[in-house]
Formats: sequence, structure tokens, C-alpha cells
Amino acid sequence: MPVRKANAQWEGDLKSGKGHMKLASGAYEGQFSFKTRFEDGTGTNPEELIGAAHAGCFSMQFSAMLAEEGHAPDSIQTEAKVHFSTDGTPTIEKIELICRGKVPGMDDGQFKDIAAKAKDACPVSRLYKGADIELDAALEG
Repeated sequence: MPVRKANAQWEGDLKSGKGHMKLASGAYEGQFSFKTRFEDGTGTNPEELIGAAHAGCFSMQFSAMLAEEGHAPDSIQTEAKVHFSTDGTPTIEKIELICRGKVPGMDDGQFKDIAAKAKDACPVSRLYKGADIELDAALEG
């Protein structure tokens, strides 16, 4: 079973500090900050990366399920809108998946039905339904 890795480092306090994220694969490395998360700043933020992961995972799951039904897609395009509330305790309130596809020989009803099943079967969607999140924390000297 593969284990994927990503790293983040934060320096300073929340508002004036800065961070750096890196994927172990080397596919992405960049900065994040208070401004990139709560305002408009240069860099990314955790919610944007969550959205990319969810859109990618859903697109793959949906493609697989379409093919299983005999309708291999020409293309699946998914946008994930991650709603991040900062009223009170910052919370991801909702993720909207907006999907458009080109699937020869399929009608809209079939497309929507399989898309709904793919949303429920997608590993990232299932993660957000309640995951076992383990923590290993240690203070460095």
C-alpha cells in the first residue's frame, strides 16, 4: 500500500509568519502565509491543495466507474470549490465539485447517476466523511 508524503514548515506567528510546503514527489514546492490563506497573497494555502486533491481523485474515480459501465470518457474536467469560513473557528464548511465530461453514447441522466456514485466512492470524499487521523508529535530540543 503506497504512503504518500508532503512536508510543511512554518516560521513565526500566524499573521507575520511564513510557511513552505513541499510534495515528496517534487511535483510542487511553494510558499504559504496568512495572506495566502485569509486574504490575497502570493503562494498557495491548504484549502487550495485540498481542492486539487479532491478534484483529481474524483475525476479518476468517475472515469473508472464510467469505463466499468462501458462508457470510457473522452475527458472529465472537475473544479473543486473549497468553502473556508473564518467566522469564529476557521472551518472548511463545504466542497463543491463541478464536473463536466465528454462521454460518447451517454445521456445526462446516466452521467449524473454515475457521478453521484463516484462522489461517494472517491477516496478523498470518503476521507472527509470521517477519517482516523493519527498524530505523532514531539518537541525538538
